[in-house]
Amino acid sequence: MKNVDDLIESAAELAARGLSKGEIADELNVSRETASWLVERSGTTPEPQDRPAEPTVPAGSPQDIHVDWSAIGRDSKRMRYIAAAMGDLLAKHGEDVDLTVGIEKAGGPVATLVARELETDLATYTPAKHQWEEGDIEDLGGTFSRNFAGIRDRECYIVDDTITSGTTMRETIEAIRADGGEPLACVVLADKQGVEELEGVPVYSLLQVISVGKGD
Repeated sequence: MKNVDDLIESAAELAARGLSKGEIADELNVSRETASWLVERSGTTPEPQDRPAEPTVPAGSPQDIHVDWSAIGRDSKRMRYIAAAMGDLLAKHGEDVDLTVGIEKAGGPVATLVARELETDLATYTPAKHQWEEGDIEDLGGTFSRNFAGIRDRECYIVDDTITSGTTMRETIEAIRADGGEPLACVVLADKQGVEELEGVPVYSLLQVISVGKGD
């Protein structure tokens, strides 16, 4: 995707397929607020121009950064290399850790490959944002899949694709602890916040993508 119009079009397509705004946020690697704004804007997307115009961000848009890692995600060999690098960042924490937790959706496939690198079991967590449309997300709850490994009384690593605000990673840490597990470290492909820890758990990333802009 090259500009905001591309994101608006993609958000409209995903909404038409029945995805919630929270799921759209996950698919486009943007915040929930940005996803909501993109869906709302989709009804007023400009018609294509005869001549390409300079990409612009319409007034009133939320401040965010779109991370497109599809060049990695579409290729299994590249994914294996990335998983090896992420596993290397995690391996220095703990001894004999036997569980990796992937945050659905995009974090699940990444976590599967990381778990293979580290020779651990695999668990997955679906965060509350996948149900979110409007209002307070604290009224919703996430779930661990029963199709994968259990959490209770186990130390674990957490894997996701991106950190946008840190809310989903923080929710996952709290959910693991509430279920009797103990997260030792987190890793993501890209971190938009530059966080070093959340809830006392170290956070690592292969890339930190920080917005640097001129103040008003």
